Amino acid sequence: MTRYYLSLGSNEEPERHLASALAELRAYFGDVVASAAWRFPAVGFDGPAFVNLAAGIDTELDPEALNDWLHALEDRHGRRRDVPRYSDRTLDVDIVLCGERVLSGRGNLKIPRDELKYAFVLKPLAQIAPEAVHPVAGVRLADLWREHADYARDYDIVTLST
Repeated sequence: MTRYYLSLGSNEEPERHLASALAELRAYFGDVVASAAWRFPAVGFDGPAFVNLAAGIDTELDPEALNDWLHALEDRHGRRRDVPRYSDRTLDVDIVLCGERVLSGRGNLKIPRDELKYAFVLKPLAQIAPEAVHPVAGVRLADLWREHADYARDYDIVTLST
């Protein structure tokens, strides 16, 4: 079994889509470690705020197979792929970390994800995996978050109905 860390986000009915996505992750993978959900400003475009959280799962799937499963999960939630990359989302789920693994694959599969530099990915991951080490930077997530420009900023916590 391999531990994967995922980033989940939505700015279209986020409470519904994120709660449902977590339920599907639990139904398929069993125990899921999930962070709190926070409201973050949209990045890369003007739009409604996103709600983001992180999840840790254990699976025997390889990264490509897991990425395919996650794309199908997004599709079940109405994810549109015919719109600009930076746009509103019903559900966005990305593999952010997979142990010490570093890879670039087909499509959007890149581990670690470049988005780890943003608060909306780093803050939730640092909550559930503070001791995890960024495989390129060689720094613990807790330390990366403490050094982040937005570390002292308050973000609203969002309650998801599960």
